[in-house]
Amino acid sequence: MHQANQHTFQVLTKRDSRLCQLASSLPWSKNIWMGVTVENYAYVHRIDNLRDTPAHVKFLSLEPLLGPIPDIDLSGINWVITGGESGPRSRPIMEEWVIDIRDQCMKANVPFFFKQWGGFNKKKNGKLLDGREWQEMPRLEE
Repeated sequence: MHQANQHTFQVLTKRDSRLCQLASSLPWSKNIWMGVTVENYAYVHRIDNLRDTPAHVKFLSLEPLLGPIPDIDLSGINWVITGGESGPRSRPIMEEWVIDIRDQCMKANVPFFFKQWGGFNKKKNGKLLDGREWQEMPRLEE
C-alpha cells in the first residue's frame, strides 16, 4: 500500500485495540485511510483509538447501523459512512438515527456518506435520505 501511492486504500477494523498496538510501527502514507466500525453506541470507544493513530485520513463506518449514536466526538475524524444491514435476516435501521448522524456531521463539517437503507431487497429500498443521495467524500490535500 505504501508503495502503490497511485491508489487509495481504505483499511477498516473492529479490532481497535490491535490497531493501537500496531499503529506506531506502520508507515502511514497519505493514500492509506484508516477506519473503525461503530455499529451502535456500545462501540464508540473505537473512535478514540482511531483518533490516536497517525493515519492522515480517519473515517468511521457506522454500518450496519444498529442503534442511535448520539453526541459523537468527531474531532480529528475526516469522514463518516453509514448504512443499513442487508440480507434476509437484516436488522432494521431507523431514519431518525441516520438523520441525527448526518446532522452531527454537518455541524462538525465532516463529510457524510449514506450507502443504503439495507433490508432484504437493498436496491428496492434505495439510498435516498431526505430526498437526496449523500455521497460526500473527504477533501484530500494536494
